[in-house]
Amino acid sequence: MAAELLSPGEVQGAVEAVARLQEGLNQVMLDQPAVVEQVVVAVLARGHVLLEGLPGLGKTELCKALARLLALPFRRIQFTPDLLPGDITGTYVLEGESHRELVFREGPLFASLVLADEINRSSPKTQSALLEAMQERRVTVLGQTRPLPEPFFVLATQNPIELEGTYPLPEAQLDRFLFRIQVPSVGAKTLRALLTTRVRGAPPELSPVLDGPGLERLFAAVDRVHLPGPVADFIGRLVEATDPRQPSAPEPVRRFVRYGASPRAALAMAAAGRALALLKGRPNVGFDDVVAAAPAVLNHRLVLAYEASLEKVSTQDVVSALLQAIPEVPRD
Repeated sequence: MAAELLSPGEVQGAVEAVARLQEGLNQVMLDQPAVVEQVVVAVLARGHVLLEGLPGLGKTELCKALARLLALPFRRIQFTPDLLPGDITGTYVLEGESHRELVFREGPLFASLVLADEINRSSPKTQSALLEAMQERRVTVLGQTRPLPEPFFVLATQNPIELEGTYPLPEAQLDRFLFRIQVPSVGAKTLRALLTTRVRGAPPELSPVLDGPGLERLFAAVDRVHLPGPVADFIGRLVEATDPRQPSAPEPVRRFVRYGASPRAALAMAAAGRALALLKGRPNVGFDDVVAAAPAVLNHRLVLAYEASLEKVSTQDVVSALLQAIPEVPRD
């Protein structure tokens, strides 16, 4: 049975709550409204985010501000080459004096919002400790499975240019991120505002704008945003066309893509479309919501062929060509 459509009052209440969240994040990330909007959409869609950008652009402060505004338990993990899986998930330790027994001590993953700082600096073995947590919201240690708090978000950062001593994220892990968001550099105007309003660069003090029940109501509202059949069909055709073996794949995909997106990309696009529609004050997903969400959903899910590097073609270029080639309504 389909969920009841959101009433205008429910949509307006959700829009006001989201606006307060965006306003708080915009105080931390000066002149980066697109980045802030994408992070908020990912939170509403209950997805994980990979933030990619040069050091010093405020990625870490953005994550910390999000935790403060949502009043969520927050942990930061600094990924380094010597980090072990047990340092993240937790491990068993011997406790007691007369009667020694193994007791599980929770790792930093047992928080609602986890910042995985410079995630590509740890070994693949340590990175793999996040796979179950990000998909199933649980961890398994020595055969014992424990649920993680609800809600649970991983916000990871990585530097796109400093690659020495790093371990590229495997495709299976990249696929678990709802969005990969590029954080651009700022201009002189933003730097002037930063210098004149923040002593030693300290961000402003923020107060929570949402509590646990309020956040749950937002999640419930997102789930009730209607996804029309033609829009769902458009998502399906977009994801299908990322596979170079499909007849519907446009020429840039057949030429430059080795492997296309998985079904998880379609689910991510639908979830992001619902969240974006609610953020814009609409009770149903439109084609424009899908088009707006597609680049951040697909830019880390396409595996490019060697020819793409030779001709300096990026995933962003391929996604742009894909959106131009696939019509919103199938042609007869």
